[in-house]
Amino acid sequence: MLRLTRFSLLGWRPPAARIPAKNLGLRKAASGVSPSGSASPRALNIFDRDLKRKQKNWAARQPEPMKFDYLKDEVGSRIADRVYDIARNFPLALDVGCGRGYIAQHLNKETVGKFFQADIAENALKNTLEMEIPTVSVLADEEFLPFRENTFDLVVSSLSLHWVNDLPRALEQDTDEIQVNYPGMFELMEDLQGMGESNCAWNRKALLHRDTMLAAAAVYGEMYRNEDGSIPATYQIYYMIGWKYHESQARPAERGSATVSFGELGKINNLMSQGKKSQ
Repeated sequence: MLRLTRFSLLGWRPPAARIPAKNLGLRKAASGVSPSGSASPRALNIFDRDLKRKQKNWAARQPEPMKFDYLKDEVGSRIADRVYDIARNFPLALDVGCGRGYIAQHLNKETVGKFFQADIAENALKNTLEMEIPTVSVLADEEFLPFRENTFDLVVSSLSLHWVNDLPRALEQDTDEIQVNYPGMFELMEDLQGMGESNCAWNRKALLHRDTMLAAAAVYGEMYRNEDGSIPATYQIYYMIGWKYHESQARPAERGSATVSFGELGKINNLMSQGKKSQ
């Protein structure tokens, strides 16, 4: 089965889930800008960031960009759910590689006071979705964010960091999977292009011959075809979460301050049962 790895900033693995198909047709779901070609000195220069900007701008200019938003909407919703799980509000938040605002549309002003949305594609920022919270659009490359340290109370990102050259190994943690069933390989490729997710690696092949594409589609269908004739593609979503400490949140006790050992915890149920019997 084809596995497409996508990164989202935010963190732990939820129980495996299958998302319902919604308006997908046969695509059914089951489970400051940097100078051209520049990168930080310590980063591997694998991806053409200028090409990625052009791809995302092209996708945002299409007459019906929402036709390809199903995956980004779903992941944006899952990230928002994780934000709601944190027992506090965030006066100032940042979405790195926001696209059309796939996370912000699922948040409310009781949770986030103001949301900065940064993206490398100006057309995506001009075509943002409706949202309740006040937002500020910032044209910026994920690798060269124009913000001072310690500015934001919360930082999130959805389906953007997998095209970043300077990606820390720390992102390689627990993963979420979303399976989408497509009519065929060409429909999968069409949707990736419509999402602005076409390959932008420097070593990509400029052109694949039609015979090669047809042969690949035939082999893929032969190996992985579902009973209904569709072919599955699994998107691997990596999450991690980080937020600034707030006084309203409980702090962990100092190491060595515990008054009960883990060995005694097993006795709690017996003590509680005895207490109930004596009442």
